[in-house]
Amino acid sequence: MPAVTDPAAVVKRYLEIVADLGSSADDLLAVLHPKLRLTELPNAISPRGAVRDRDATVAGFLAGKALLSAQSIAIGELLVSGDRVVVRATWRGTIANGGERLPAGSRLVAHVSAWLTVTDGLIREHDTYDCYESLPSERGATP
Repeated sequence: MPAVTDPAAVVKRYLEIVADLGSSADDLLAVLHPKLRLTELPNAISPRGAVRDRDATVAGFLAGKALLSAQSIAIGELLVSGDRVVVRATWRGTIANGGERLPAGSRLVAHVSAWLTVTDGLIREHDTYDCYESLPSERGATP
């Protein structure tokens, strides 16, 4: 099968892999550039934000799979300019193995703006702005 190089198709495939709890590290590695830089801006889950290389991104991907019982990413809008793709999406997840701040069964929703660069059919840069709705501990409610 020929490699996919259309930036929009690459980004859609990447988000499908990320959202699929049944996907593997190899599935993710197949769409990530060896020199990937993922920047997560500060948010409710990661107050300091983070900058990750490819290995750290895969480690986070696997850690997320261990934490969640379900997740989805619904793309609301996708804009392409050359090798740059901007996505407006809604991420939803359910915590499987939680703690005090995020107990098991908690449902999370984040409104996401992601800016990605595709190089040679692979995700080279990903800057994500994740705006979480109130967390269960902030709502004073059970999951």
